[in-house]
Order: sequence, then C-alpha cells, then structure tokens
Amino acid sequence: MMELIATNMAPIMFASLIIFLLLGYPVAFSLAANGLLFFAIGVWLAPYSAGTITLDWSLLGTMPSRLYGVMSNETLLAIPFFTFMGIVLERSGMAEDLLDTVGQLFGPIRGGLAYAVIFVGALLAATTGVVAASVIAMGLISLPIMLRYGYDRRVASGVIAASGTLAQIIPPSLVLIVLADQLGRSVGDMYAGAIIPGLVLTGLYVAYVLIVSIVRPNWVPALPLEARTLGHGITSLIVALIAVVGVGYGAHLWLYETQGANADILGATVGIIAIYVYALVDKTSGFNSMSRLAQQVIMVLIPPLALIFLVLGTIFLGIATPTEGGAMGAIGSLLLAAMKNRLNLTVIKQALTSTTRLSAFVMFILIGARVFSLAFYGVNGQIWVEHLLVGVPGGQTGFLIFVSILVFLLAFFLDFFELAFIIVPLLIAPAEALGIDLIWFGIILGVNMQTSFMHPPFGFALFYLRSVAPRSSYLDKVTGIRTAGVSTGEIYWGAVPFVVIQVVMIGLVIAFPQMVMHYKGVQVDPSTVTITVPKLVPLGSTDGQGGLPALGAPTLGAPVVNP
Repeated sequence: MMELIATNMAPIMFASLIIFLLLGYPVAFSLAANGLLFFAIGVWLAPYSAGTITLDWSLLGTMPSRLYGVMSNETLLAIPFFTFMGIVLERSGMAEDLLDTVGQLFGPIRGGLAYAVIFVGALLAATTGVVAASVIAMGLISLPIMLRYGYDRRVASGVIAASGTLAQIIPPSLVLIVLADQLGRSVGDMYAGAIIPGLVLTGLYVAYVLIVSIVRPNWVPALPLEARTLGHGITSLIVALIAVVGVGYGAHLWLYETQGANADILGATVGIIAIYVYALVDKTSGFNSMSRLAQQVIMVLIPPLALIFLVLGTIFLGIATPTEGGAMGAIGSLLLAAMKNRLNLTVIKQALTSTTRLSAFVMFILIGARVFSLAFYGVNGQIWVEHLLVGVPGGQTGFLIFVSILVFLLAFFLDFFELAFIIVPLLIAPAEALGIDLIWFGIILGVNMQTSFMHPPFGFALFYLRSVAPRSSYLDKVTGIRTAGVSTGEIYWGAVPFVVIQVVMIGLVIAFPQMVMHYKGVQVDPSTVTITVPKLVPLGSTDGQGGLPALGAPTLGAPVVNP
C-alpha cells in the first residue's frame, strides 16, 4: 500500500490541491499548505518510492533563495506600474470623454453605440490593461445611454462585458506579463505576438454587432437627431485623417535614411502631433476651420493614443523594457489626469491602495506556488504531467485542443492568476517536448483565460457589470421616462454569444499560428545560406601577391601555392 501511494504521489497531490480550492480556501494558502503537507509526506514515503521521490529535509533550505528570486523579479515589477496607470486613468475621466465622443461619431448608424463601446474598450485595454476599470467605467457611462435609446438589454450588457475583457489580450495586459514570466519568455515578444489576435478578436466583436444590426435592427437603433450634440462634420474629419497620412508619410521619407525600420512609427507620430496641435490652435483661436466633431474626436483620441505609444511604442522600438514602459505609463497617466484637473490626493491614495492590494495578492500566490512546485517537482510531478499530455493523440494540435478544453473548464472555477500560477507551469514541459513555440502557446492560453471573465456563473466581468447595472426600474434623468432595469439573467445570456466568439478565436489562433509567430521577424532559411571561405596564402608565397619570405616557418596547414 505504501509503495502504491509513493509511486502515485503526483496525481494525489494535484487532486488534493483542486479539492482545497473547491472548498473555498484562499489560493496562496492552499498552494503553500498543500506543498508543505506533501513535502513532509514525500520525505516519509521516499524509501518506498523506488527512487521516484527525491525529497529531503535539506531541500527546505533552498526556499529562501527561491522566494528571493520571486521578490527580485524585475519583470513582475511591471504589474504595479500598469495597475497604477489603469486606476489613475479610470479616475481621470478619460473613459467618459472617449465614450461620449466616439458614441457621437458612430451614433448616426445602427449599432453605433455598440461599435463605440467596442472601440473604446480596445483603447482602454491598450492604455489601462485592467478589466475591472474598463467594465465598470463603460457600465456606468454607456449602459444607461444604450437603454435610453432602446438597445436590447442582452446585447448592451454583452457588448460592455466583452469589450472590457479585451484588456486581457491587448497589450499591456497583466495576464500577458504573468504568462511571459511563467513561460520564461520576453514580455516584449508576448506583447508583439498578442497584437494581431487582439485586433482580430475586436473585429469579430464588430462583425457580431454588424450581423445583429442587419438581422435585428430594432435591437441596436441609431441615435436620434436630438441626441447628436456634436452635429455633423465627418467630411472635416476625413480631410484631417488624409492630412495626417500625408504629413506622416512625408516624415517617414525624411527620417528613413537615419532611422531605418523605425521611420514608419516615428513618421506616424509626427503626423499625429501635427494634427493635434492644429486642432488645439483651431479651437482655442476661434478660427474653427474644422468641425466641432472633428475637433472633439482629435483632441479626445490623441492623448490616449500618445500614452499607448509612450508605453507600447517604446517597448516595440527597443527603447524601453516592459517594466520601464510601465513606469513611463504611470507618469503619463498622472500627467493626463492633471491636464483634466482630476489629479488630487484622493485619486493618488485610491490608486496606491488598489495597486498595493493587487501586488500583494500576486506576490502571495507566487510564494505559495514556489512552495507547491518544490514539493511537486520533488515527487516527479512534471514527468507525470508530461507523460499524461504528450500521449494525447493528434500531436501538437491534439495537445493544444486538449489543453484549451481543460483551461476553459477550469476557468469556470479559477481566475486567470490562479490558472497562470498553478496550471501553466505544469504545461511547459509537454509543450516544449512537442516543439510548440511558447509565445504562441502563451497567446492561446491568454485568449482562453479571457473566457474566465465572461462565462457564467463566476465570470468577473459579469459581476463587475452587475454591480453597476440598475437592478430595478429607474427614472431616466434626460428623458424623464421610467426605464426597466437589467436582470442577472439578461447579463448572463448577453455574454453567451461573446463566449462563443472567444472560443472561435482560440481555434483561429491554433489554426493560424502566423498571427502570433510574426514576433520573430524575418526568418532566414539555413539551407539558403552560402558560406565562402577565403583562399589562404601561406607566408613566403612567390606568386606575386605580396607574400613574405617564409624564413623556414611551417605552413600551418595552409595550401601550398606553387610558383
């Protein structure tokens, strides 16, 4: 009996951890307690394990150095920076300005408010990287407007919750930082690999709203004329965009000789700065050569785009590491809040409190995971997992489908931090054994973990929206009409189509790895490389090519040239 238990310690230990979590114990303490308990059991059962258990009490002496490695991890320092940046931006009123302006821009078309929510959700994802901030802000601002003008409650709640979760996959996502750390890969590569999948997922959300607007136009009506406060002016905005392209292209040509591949990004930056300065002068001087709509769109969109460039642009250009980019983003968020007169001591206190809470949460989970992994690897748990998963039929594709289904099901009960710190480390060895690129694997897991925010009954995005959505009927402040509230069932049913879209996106990333693999840049085929070895002329050559007298020196293997 002892031998049977000793040789099956790994599955017993893993099952025990799952039971601890299902009973509701905190993740960090479940990991640490489970690790210490089975460490002691493993030391006791080691003589009966036929060498499969390698635990010894002296291994506990390595824990201080393992924990110090967690504390000194510079990559994870980006988490508090991006969290602080997101919370300050949430308090700065940027989301309100974006939703109001973009809502006016898309308002005249059916589904315009839904398109605005998706577009702003993508922008907030690229600036804050925090799901809670995006969902709560859009739920407070957009949901009452969508209900006021007759949007279907399921569509409205689903669009808001799904758009908020884009912060999980669009850089600078916190989950991508954690995944890069756990997979032992560069955060910059993970960000580069996630850009196209994030944009494709955003496009799929837009396509869903487009289909709804065609099939059920009464579910997503256009804004009435009286609600379009910025009036018309699309032509002026189009002219401004053409001017941006022209100035940017000219700057690109001018900078190409000195900046090379970076000239395209720098040229676009010059074009955007030029149109922003022009719009600012045009509005303040009262000249008003641009329409109100064009002025508002340019002046509201440029600051968050500048912040995105400050963070992601510097990372992709190689100017800053992700941690340094996060630090610059935190400073940039403070400047944006100050520009809007929203920066005060209360905002800073709230941001610091929330940042400290999240950072401590992540740190304690990491410490618990280190204790658990010490014991789990000591009972050869990684070998058990590798043998279990490498044997899945279908090779790479079969493994990725199996892991995607496993993570999708576990996401019903575990959030993305728990999945990243508990499950992901166990999947690295079988993924590498099958020759799977870990950045590609990480993006697949990131898209998959995004569903943990959306599917009932424990989707956090649904809870965030439920906390700000009206439960009962209320009197609309603008129209004075009593409007029905949003039920929990409507929020859940509204999320279902977007969960299906996210599952489709997982399949697309698996089927088309090129969406991610572009992060490697231009690949050189070794078979096309030709190496030419120059002809060596020995000392003392007399062929008239400038050889020196040999003076009796050996040729050292060089070919002898006959005169």
